[in-house]
Amino acid sequence: MTIRVLIVDDQALLRAGFRMILGGEPDLEVIGEADDGTRAIEMAGALAPDVILMDIRMPTLDGLEATRRIVAGRVDDGPPRIVILTTFDLDEYVYDALRAGASGFLLKDTPPDQLIGAIRVVASGDALIAPSITRRLIAEFAARPSRQPPAPPGLADLTPRELEVLRLVARGRSAGRRAGRRPSRRRPRVGAGRRRAGRPRTARASGG
Repeated sequence: MTIRVLIVDDQALLRAGFRMILGGEPDLEVIGEADDGTRAIEMAGALAPDVILMDIRMPTLDGLEATRRIVAGRVDDGPPRIVILTTFDLDEYVYDALRAGASGFLLKDTPPDQLIGAIRVVASGDALIAPSITRRLIAEFAARPSRQPPAPPGLADLTPRELEVLRLVARGRSAGRRAGRRPSRRRPRVGAGRRRAGRPRTARASGG
């Protein structure tokens, strides 16, 4: 199976370099070149490539917006797989590209064999991000604080005294369970506190 590739970059020298790299592979065929996002959208619709190598910063229409429109436009056979190629190693570009529907994100200094491999990977339906970017994103994710569980509904409506009562009950239950005892049920303010923590307040009807 031959993978049909469209090259999109505003620099003619880079397009020629990519064409030369891909031209030596028997399973890859460069079917066209575009120098801006608008032209890329037109050629994607006319040529139906399997993979698009897309630059980000281009005149008329940038590669991220072109990616969004191409991914949203094709319905019949599904959109082509788009690999973003850029010189800018910025996290915001990575996130924006993935949100736009790109299947890969590589830097332009990627070695030729890795570029060729990336095209084959995304053409098969998988996704790929440059290893250096992947390591950084993983490190940033691991450094994020863990998310705290949400507070029970209605807890914010309790008075400080009711919150203190609930804390004492929780401590008493824990101590009672450790000692094998059941806590006493005669705590008049606890029921009200629990009811208010479990459901919203209701207006008290005035007497006649």
